[in-house]
Amino acid sequence: MNIVALKMLVGDRAKYLGIITGLMFASLLITQQMGIFVGLMIRSYSTITDMAYPDIWVMDPKVQFIDDIKPMQDTQLYRVRSVEGVEWATPLYKGLIKARLDSGLYQTCIVLGLDDATLIGGPPEMVEGRLADLRQSDAIIVNRIGATEKLCRSSGRPDGPKIPLKVGDTVELNDHRAVVVGLCDVTRTFQSQPVIYTTYSRATIFAPIERKKLTFVLVKAAAGQDKQALCDRIHRVTGLAAYTKEQFSDLTVNYYLKYTGIPINFGITVALGFVVGTAIAGQTFYNFTLDHLRHFGALKAMGATNGQLLKMIVLQSVLVGAIGYGLGTGAAAGIGYLMRDTSLAFRLPWQLMAASAAAIGLICTASAILSMRRVTSLEPAIVFKS
Repeated sequence: MNIVALKMLVGDRAKYLGIITGLMFASLLITQQMGIFVGLMIRSYSTITDMAYPDIWVMDPKVQFIDDIKPMQDTQLYRVRSVEGVEWATPLYKGLIKARLDSGLYQTCIVLGLDDATLIGGPPEMVEGRLADLRQSDAIIVNRIGATEKLCRSSGRPDGPKIPLKVGDTVELNDHRAVVVGLCDVTRTFQSQPVIYTTYSRATIFAPIERKKLTFVLVKAAAGQDKQALCDRIHRVTGLAAYTKEQFSDLTVNYYLKYTGIPINFGITVALGFVVGTAIAGQTFYNFTLDHLRHFGALKAMGATNGQLLKMIVLQSVLVGAIGYGLGTGAAAGIGYLMRDTSLAFRLPWQLMAASAAAIGLICTASAILSMRRVTSLEPAIVFKS
């Protein structure tokens, strides 16, 4: 019976390809849009994940996400260091500073000021130069993508090629001279802005004049110290908010989910993919069943039970669903791989693939149920009608 079911399915070439095409596009649209959404959310807390050493981030209690800058007094650093269970604590400056390009245009950059003594919080990977070079006069390290794209230099001709920023070049940050001593690779930020690393003391000079400059305090928990207990102790002693890396990442993602239109926009696109798959693949599969009612009737007349016929429909549904899902997910993954070096945000974790499979499975299940109702109520005498 299984062989008969497969021959019936493949024999109607037009409807067979139509069902697979509908499911493929539905899977492609759902997987790609969800992958872009996940990629954007991961980029929203890229600064946190790029800093491997700190266990806990300490900040003003009113901070809502990583880019919500609310500076503190420098004395808060010493209060955090005095808390029991803290192995070390270092300052971090994070702010947006405009860089003046040689063309006269301005580019907003993310500037990270690292502890002058330890340089904790530096870039995860150096492409050129050394992190220790930040101790040179007016030194900065620029992320490679920012140096080759938004901070690139003009060739002097209107239609000439852009010249990437390289080690030894100078940049003007808020009317202060800065010298590029290294290039690094970092995770792209949510808005794909250039990322500049320097020392904490130099970052406070680059930054606009403010009474408070300390943005975050990076904390390493002592060996054997429970991180959540330490967060609670820091909050109790200093009155500041303290989060583990995972908690701060979740706080940032929840802010974007709650206060921006990103989830709605991507949710609508995913819903459209589901509707398209249901409308095209579901309707085509249902029509396929209607066109083969005579064959099902003949099998019933020869003694096939409703259970056997239903197994045939399930087999057909599972086959086209698996092929369509595989082609669609593979195409989405291929597009993401080909555009891996662009500004496209795309991540494909296994949870997303499982969610896409569940959506395609739901489409196939709905189509199979509609078809089953017609087959179970079928009278074998239909075969003998003209």
